[in-house]
Amino acid sequence: MSDTLFDDAGAEAAKGQEPLAVRMRPRTLDEVVGQRHLLGEGSPLRRLVEDDAPMSVFLWGPPGTGKTTLATVVSRVTRRRFVELSAVSAGVKDVRAVIDEARRRMGMHGTRTLLFVDEVHRFSKTQQDALLPAVENRWVSFIGATTENPFFSVVSPLLSRSLLLSLESLEEPDVRALLERALTDERGLADRYTLDDGATDHLVRLAGGDGRRSLTYLEAAALVAGPPGPEPVAVTAAHVERAVDRHAVRYDRSGDQHYDVVSAFVKSMRGSDPDAALHYLARMIEAGEDPRFIARRIVVHASEDVGMADPTALQTAVAAAQAVQLIGMPEARINLAQAVVHISLAPKSNAVISAIDAAVADVRAGGAGPVPAHLRDAHYKGAADLGHGEGYLYAHDFPGGVAPQRYAPAGLEGREYYRPTGHGAERRFGEVLRRIKEVLRGISP
Repeated sequence: MSDTLFDDAGAEAAKGQEPLAVRMRPRTLDEVVGQRHLLGEGSPLRRLVEDDAPMSVFLWGPPGTGKTTLATVVSRVTRRRFVELSAVSAGVKDVRAVIDEARRRMGMHGTRTLLFVDEVHRFSKTQQDALLPAVENRWVSFIGATTENPFFSVVSPLLSRSLLLSLESLEEPDVRALLERALTDERGLADRYTLDDGATDHLVRLAGGDGRRSLTYLEAAALVAGPPGPEPVAVTAAHVERAVDRHAVRYDRSGDQHYDVVSAFVKSMRGSDPDAALHYLARMIEAGEDPRFIARRIVVHASEDVGMADPTALQTAVAAAQAVQLIGMPEARINLAQAVVHISLAPKSNAVISAIDAAVADVRAGGAGPVPAHLRDAHYKGAADLGHGEGYLYAHDFPGGVAPQRYAPAGLEGREYYRPTGHGAERRFGEVLRRIKEVLRGISP
């Protein structure tokens, strides 16, 4: 447990030994990089800092997105006593001690307390329950930071009494801004080092949206490059590779390498080669490609290249995309890999994309005849006078739930868009479709 009223002197003495990421923590909300959706005028965080408003907040997001940073900013500018607990080491006794001290100070001096709990998802139910009275009665203003989904890791009564603010992985320009600030700021490297373009690109890719990681790697690369002299020391991609032991993957996210790797990735899944597909997946991940982009490509090709030959492929792909949002990287690489393997090994069919493209082509060519009268809406007054709904056959009144009637508009009778292959489950669907069409056309199956 730390309390800024007691720790200021010790913190000042240790400042020169702090990691670069700690030294570069913003001092005001205006210095915070990223999270623009949370830092606008009138936002809860602004009110907590600028108006000293009493409230309790959960900050949920991937590592390195600024949860501890935001709490530190609040601690610097708030007029409240700031206390920090780590859920890794604190117990129920520590929580109750903080609350008792907060009540005592409020009663004796009118001093209010801001309690920050890092990794709050590690608190047990009992520990979280111990916070409830303090949060409900506002004996403390509470900030909890977590990388886990609070709906699964935080007890409902505590969550319902707090605001939930979601932080997002930093965008590439945000990480570049962090690196540039660390190079020039007196708290950082103070213009004693420079980064060439290759080193910057490599650091941005390695960071994967994690600001703390980008600064940690920059500090390590600067150590490899050597001590500063009269002139700034140039940090290159080679220095970054040696410091982090990660090869700089050649992959321009806006150039040929991007499109070539993505093309090879898609064609490997389509070609049923899971090993090649996983290789290209790994290249994209290591190069810092947005995992949401990768997930979108997988979802598209679950329908484009597999479709009804294995309908569960789309379910797996969508689940992987949701996992990217829910879990984040690096863990979500496992979910992406599972979806890639599923699509690669699934029976293939392009019948779905061929069907929709053919239907769209007919519509664009003017093949959009009037809706048959018996299918038109007959619920409004006067519809019956127009013959709408007359002669409609209710499918559930017929064997198999299929009524012998026409559904296509005039001019498109008998037009076939979906043509099932004999691959995987689509062979069975093809037989079902054949029997349905026999009924629709009035042919005895």
